[in-house]
Amino acid sequence: MPTSLPHMEHEPHIMREITPLAECDCFYVADRHKTAFNYPIHCHPEFELNFTEHAIGVRRTVGDSSEIIGDYDLVLITSPDLEHVWEQADCTRHDIREITIQFTRDIFPDSLLRKNQFNSIRRMLERARCGLAFPLPAIMKVYAKLDDLATHCKGFHAVLKFMDIMYELSICEDAWELSSSAFARLETKSESRRVNKVQQYIACHFHEDIRLETLADLIGMTPVAFSRFFRQRTGRTLSDYIIDIRIGHAARLLVDSAQTVAEICYDCGFNTLSNFNRLFRRRKGCSPKEFREDYQKKKVFI
Repeated sequence: MPTSLPHMEHEPHIMREITPLAECDCFYVADRHKTAFNYPIHCHPEFELNFTEHAIGVRRTVGDSSEIIGDYDLVLITSPDLEHVWEQADCTRHDIREITIQFTRDIFPDSLLRKNQFNSIRRMLERARCGLAFPLPAIMKVYAKLDDLATHCKGFHAVLKFMDIMYELSICEDAWELSSSAFARLETKSESRRVNKVQQYIACHFHEDIRLETLADLIGMTPVAFSRFFRQRTGRTLSDYIIDIRIGHAARLLVDSAQTVAEICYDCGFNTLSNFNRLFRRRKGCSPKEFREDYQKKKVFI
């Protein structure tokens, strides 16, 4: 993420960065030592792997996820429309290091990702459409390789080093997705055809009253069996899943529309404003109004 402001295309709801990545290069690496984060929220068509060191207290926002990071942070983003920003927040360090690697989709063509040896990388790139954060053990595993790529490795060997980093990260089992799929405007996919059928129904009808019996009938199961089946396959209860989808859509409307909080509440399937506010705060740590105001502040040019 550059510290100076490159040319931007300004769209109604987003700042789209034009990155320095040249068409003839596999990727672009920026290694910066800085005292502060001062870049506005933005997105770009290129994929991005972003590493920060000595940045404890910085607030990282990816989509509708907002977290205070520790001393080390590593995030992969593979969606062209997913807003992201690292803000100074409570960070007081003056020895921050940031390594940003930007690359295009064609470095991993579909023909390559279909090979067995690239299965884990394919799954990682898919998950990273919502932004994917890596735990400290995974960061430490690739730390020296990131440093080598940023400072020494060039040409063909740099490509091999980058592939090695991506593979090591792809086999990390504890990486977590950041933005909700609804906010990121992504279709949720499952390896189970029955779960996919239910998820597609919810995606189309989340603003309506969704009954357990309706979803169970959809895949020919009893309500009790379906509830157990859905939780086993998704790791979440049906109720929590529907609420997360509704909250994600609500967060997107708060950012992209001028609708009132009350209008968004009912448009996203919530029965009462008080229930919407309570559930939103529980999941986002702030009220819908505060979420909207905070996002608007992030979009101001500095």
